[in-house]
Amino acid sequence: MAPVGKISGFHREGNDWFCNASLPSDITVVVDEVNFHLHKFPLISRCGKIATDIEESQTNSDKTLTVTLEEFPGGADTFFIIVKFCYNGRVEFTPRNIVILYCAADYLDMTDDYGEDNLLSKSENFFHKHILRQWKDCILALQSCELVITRADKLQIINRCMNALTVMICTDPSLFGWPMMMYGSLQSPGGSILWNGINTGAKIHSNESDWWFEDISYLCVELFERLIRTMESKGIRPENLSRAIMYYCKKYLPGLGRWQGGQSGNLRTVASFSMTPATVDQSALLKSVIKLLPEKKGKSFCRFLLGLLRVALILGVNNTCQDILEKRIGEQLEFATLDSLLIPSYSDSDTLYNSDCVERMIHHFVSSEPSLTSTSPSSSFDLDTSPASGRLKRVAKLVDNYIAEVASDVNLKPGKIRSLAEALPESSRSLHDGLYRALDIYFKAHSWLSDKEREQLCSIIDFQKLSIDACAHASQNERLPLRIVLQVLFFEQMQLRTALAGCMHVMDAESAPAASLSGQRVQRDGWVTVVRENQVLKVGMERMRSRVGELEEEFGKIKEEMKKVTKSHSHLSSPRFISRGIGCKLLPRSSDAQRDVLESTVSTPRASVEQARPSTRHSWHRKSSSLF
Repeated sequence: MAPVGKISGFHREGNDWFCNASLPSDITVVVDEVNFHLHKFPLISRCGKIATDIEESQTNSDKTLTVTLEEFPGGADTFFIIVKFCYNGRVEFTPRNIVILYCAADYLDMTDDYGEDNLLSKSENFFHKHILRQWKDCILALQSCELVITRADKLQIINRCMNALTVMICTDPSLFGWPMMMYGSLQSPGGSILWNGINTGAKIHSNESDWWFEDISYLCVELFERLIRTMESKGIRPENLSRAIMYYCKKYLPGLGRWQGGQSGNLRTVASFSMTPATVDQSALLKSVIKLLPEKKGKSFCRFLLGLLRVALILGVNNTCQDILEKRIGEQLEFATLDSLLIPSYSDSDTLYNSDCVERMIHHFVSSEPSLTSTSPSSSFDLDTSPASGRLKRVAKLVDNYIAEVASDVNLKPGKIRSLAEALPESSRSLHDGLYRALDIYFKAHSWLSDKEREQLCSIIDFQKLSIDACAHASQNERLPLRIVLQVLFFEQMQLRTALAGCMHVMDAESAPAASLSGQRVQRDGWVTVVRENQVLKVGMERMRSRVGELEEEFGKIKEEMKKVTKSHSHLSSPRFISRGIGCKLLPRSSDAQRDVLESTVSTPRASVEQARPSTRHSWHRKSSSLF
């Protein structure tokens, strides 16, 4: 074996490696279609697996023995390092190759039974003394486990790395090694900034809770998930874990940071300057993240979930992931914003936005609050004082704004508008101004809707819950059906009457005890002014009531005239007589005259209403710009 000990190296010819020795090779080891022409004695003196294979295939033939190593950790390059070790060559351990060499030594059974201070024990010592005590080296070693996860698990390499990283995260990061690269400056173990190796005494003031986000983001999805679960089991705060998950997702899911309305920023990093980003399957990442995310609520977290939902819809992941995201968003829908709810339709739908998804989230919100689903008659009265009242009102306002935003879509069906509005209980809206504004936008964008369809949509509005300004606008809105306008006028009158009665009641209750005291004359004079103003309002109401009666009377006369025209049409031959009888101009044909009569009957009440409220039209236009 002396000639072999004098070898000066190896050389390669194509896919064949040869050692520079005088003795011919007597064994060929095949690794990933690369042939190593070697000698038996150096291999069997170190590798238990090869020694066993040689014993099992021993024959009297003089032919060279061939051994094939299937699924060898690290491939041909790693085996070449082991070959040099077997031929008494020097092996240099690094954080990048220690895990591969460790697994390869275990694969070949290179224990101390086949030579003192063998490769397996060397790898174990280096891993324990150097890798598990340094943050950077531990991260690099864990990243290299991606290629040999199964065997690394068998050797407890991954678990030991993750436990070590978790301990370091809970400890001062300046103790993990000296010096450390942070923010482009060297830092001593005491936390001072170094300049040319000299301690300047300056301290780095920063939040230590996020310095590790960037480094662990270079791990693959499987290792990242396992590391997060290890941290969770060791007591790392859920807030930090959720922020780390959000940082990881924003790095590998394009556009997620933009939808979240913020940037990840430059966080403190230790090892990432010498690492390469992981290759991440976005669909697998989504599935893992959904399982990892803790139970948390808040504006930023809700926006993050909505961003994940957008990505899930774009990638077309399975419905289970979408359902989980929609449910979690629905449970905290009060933290959502309008821009994050405007999710485009990524399918073949004709509509611009995915309103079906939003409707399902609204239903999840309602079902998540038991007080909202109660059917007790007194539940509506207790809602204003319940803790869910604030959440419900915020969601109702958000839904009304969402409907108003998507209402301009010409392909949006009336049924979808109705289902979105009715997804919340009736008691969720103290005012229906938002619904009225959304319907007005919808009617403007869908001018072809019939009066019947408009009346059906208007039925979702409780006109008793419209403000005075909204009633004034609705009473003159030409896009509303005539029957709805008359209904608005009625409820507007009722509101004025109620307000007047309330003022009179308060005035009577306060002015009675004040009449006997001379010191309260100023207060009484103020109430006299209020009474006078109320009397003016009362006179205006009486005028409006009389005008509405005149309109109804005029409308009845027109209907009677139409009946007379219909009865006399069979025996009257002159069209001029018909036009003179109903007060219309002479038209060329009787059919045209009759059509003009119908138009005049429809338009006359609305015009009369506009004449009855000349001052309200201008005041509404001045106020509508701020309210609607």
